[in-house]
Amino acid sequence: MYPPVMAPQANMFGNVPGYEGTVPGGGGFLPPPMPMEPVAPPQPGPENPEWSIPSLSEDEAREAFKEFVSSHCCYSDAPVTEGEITSMEPFNTFRYRLETFTESRSTEWAEKPYEGEPADFYTQPAPRPWEVQATPPKLFSDHKMKIRVPYTSSVKECYTCHATGIEQCTECNGCGKKSCWVCNGTGVKFDAACSHCNGTGKESCSKCNGRGKKECQTCKGKRQLLTYIELKVEWKNNVEDHVVEHNSGLKTDKLSSVNGKELFKNSQNLVYPLFGFPNPAVSQTSERLIKEHQTKYGQTSRILQQRQTVELIPITRVNYKWKDNTHAYYVYGKEHKVNADNYPATCCCVIL
Repeated sequence: MYPPVMAPQANMFGNVPGYEGTVPGGGGFLPPPMPMEPVAPPQPGPENPEWSIPSLSEDEAREAFKEFVSSHCCYSDAPVTEGEITSMEPFNTFRYRLETFTESRSTEWAEKPYEGEPADFYTQPAPRPWEVQATPPKLFSDHKMKIRVPYTSSVKECYTCHATGIEQCTECNGCGKKSCWVCNGTGVKFDAACSHCNGTGKESCSKCNGRGKKECQTCKGKRQLLTYIELKVEWKNNVEDHVVEHNSGLKTDKLSSVNGKELFKNSQNLVYPLFGFPNPAVSQTSERLIKEHQTKYGQTSRILQQRQTVELIPITRVNYKWKDNTHAYYVYGKEHKVNADNYPATCCCVIL
């Protein structure tokens, strides 16, 4: 009675110069064009001679430990009040971070119910994907945008309903009725005729109000579709961190939740490796990650800006004695966060 749901036919979409590979559903990201003007080469950043962090005092270490223990309901505070700090070992380490802010573009044929929009297909040449104006967000912040490419819109008959504006109800297969949910279509309930369906075993379909048809979901009853090329623009801040090995015994992944003292930061279109940095591992990491990012992201996206940061993260191993046994905990980050594996005074508690 009603035409089945169909996929759009190939002739639904025109041939637009510069968009020959565009298909419904889209594809991969489009390679960015070569810059119209040469990109200025990266320049070395300014030197920062302040490479140290004030050492942690015993009072600060003890206070951080006290707060840590009080936040655990099953920890006794005896090691804090009775323990004696025997030594403190600093293991300050560097964290290098590279951010590469990119813009990527992809296209696909799209459609929407026609609501009187101007059909501008071929009224003049459509701008190429990277010529379409798109306002980027604030630097180093993720954002997505969809843009209807100018001069690619045309009006077509809906392929689902053949321009009738209605389609067969899939819930009842077009008959307007479905099995009664009370008697499961038997017409009988408790050895008597089902009162819900009057013994027929059928009830009116609620999805189409018993009509067997409903508004076409593709064109929303408009009978026509506006087809056009949709440009998807994605801005993404690609971030990568590297922590220089510190040999303190504290697991490196713990440092991801704390901040350090910012020693150096600079941003350019393309940043320059930190050659000559006091710690050679930071210089090597900087050179490696910059090369990797420019190779990885420069093929499918446009690099708008890069930013590199070096932080010095304080790590202090605090050794203390309690009940004639030696124990240790770590205080790390500007926040003085504490890690104390194998805390010596725990108990099992039950919260009712």
